[in-house]
Amino acid sequence: MKADLAKLDRAFNPKCVVVIGDSRYLQWIRSQSAFKGKLYSVQVNPKTIESIKKLGVENYTSLLDIPDPVDLAIVAVSRKVAPSILEDCIRKDVAAAHFFTAGFAETDTEEGIMLGRLLTQRAIKADFHLIGPNCMGIFNPKIGIKQTENQYDGVGGPVGFISQSGNHAIDFSLDAHLQGVDVSKSVSFGNGVVLDSAEYLEYLGQDEDTKLIGMYLEGVREGRRFLRVLKEVSARKPVVIWKGGRTEGGERAIASHTGSLAVPQAIWDAAMKQCGAVTVGGMEELIDTLKTLLYLEPVRGNRVALAGGSGGQSVAVADAFMEAGLEVPPLTQKSYDEFATFFSLIGGGYRNPIDTGNPNREQMKRILEIVEKDDNIDNIVLLVWVGGAFPGKQNQSDNETNGIVELRKRTTKPVMATLTVPFLPNVVGEARQVIKKLQDGGVPAFASLERGAIALKNALDYYSFRSS
Repeated sequence: MKADLAKLDRAFNPKCVVVIGDSRYLQWIRSQSAFKGKLYSVQVNPKTIESIKKLGVENYTSLLDIPDPVDLAIVAVSRKVAPSILEDCIRKDVAAAHFFTAGFAETDTEEGIMLGRLLTQRAIKADFHLIGPNCMGIFNPKIGIKQTENQYDGVGGPVGFISQSGNHAIDFSLDAHLQGVDVSKSVSFGNGVVLDSAEYLEYLGQDEDTKLIGMYLEGVREGRRFLRVLKEVSARKPVVIWKGGRTEGGERAIASHTGSLAVPQAIWDAAMKQCGAVTVGGMEELIDTLKTLLYLEPVRGNRVALAGGSGGQSVAVADAFMEAGLEVPPLTQKSYDEFATFFSLIGGGYRNPIDTGNPNREQMKRILEIVEKDDNIDNIVLLVWVGGAFPGKQNQSDNETNGIVELRKRTTKPVMATLTVPFLPNVVGEARQVIKKLQDGGVPAFASLERGAIALKNALDYYSFRSS
């Protein structure tokens, strides 16, 4: 079904939300406690109604009695009741309904399949925008629409997220937020029996708040339509896709999760490349790649300068970036001549990677200025030590982060950082502060050498496709 984008926009930016049939704990009503619009409940259980009233939410026993036009209904009833609730949503002319209700085709039972088919056919016939079923629905932090109480609110970011998995949608919002990547709008669409990934991609493709799009998919229902929309949207905004079900075991899990049909991985990868999407293999790579595309200058070359390592760490970082498909070339003779005027070779070296050891780290600002001007270098990566490795060097670490942020402001070369963090409780908190400081200055920071290397290569692939 082709979506009415105006109706979808009402659902993603609702002024009136109704929760229908919430559980005894009232998880859906509680999750909308920060919602800035009108919030109503539909419930017939007297005990639950009392709990709803204590939360200050007005309850009705029928959706049809709600006095306002409804933009989004959140439906949490049993699957047997779901068809009658859908009828009420249609009669009320609700813009869209998120059906948290599960137990349909994904159960592979006769009753589940029958009820799911009934729900689907009625919604399509009525041209009704049904989200799900078997999903966690919409997250719009800016206006306080949430999939769980634990999500943040009051601030929106530039990244849209589309997910067949509710858990992945929630985990993405929380993990990405901790890494400085905030969501504009997100949707978990589960079985996707009426509105599928193509409809949500088309919507986020034209959404002004969304600058980049991440996706977790297990399958697509209308392949040609999806690829057509993906190609159109990818031409305007970066789209990064994590495809689940790459193995036989993953395919079996998909069948019982959302009931999607698996697609052979080789065919999927080829189609994604033709459409200009970036493919990733997991949550970490998804967030890292979006972070790179969000913060970095466009990546135009594969030659990388690596500065700040020491000893074996310099070896490891060179291996990580070269194994990711990037180059770590020698610097120009002009750069070598300048390094020779001040650089201590005791415990260090400047051939690239630039093994600073401990003595040369105080010269990091000068080191970065040299590699910035080097004609053999397209990208600059600083290795930042956080806590534990060299006690008492906090000022030095601050100088390094300040130096690379200053570099980011004046250069057109992509600049990023990777962190070396000993696994100590007090240091983990410090690492988060360093990451925030760097990213507030426009420098993406990564928790490991390997993650930074793969993210940079993914960004290079994206920009290479755009310029071809």
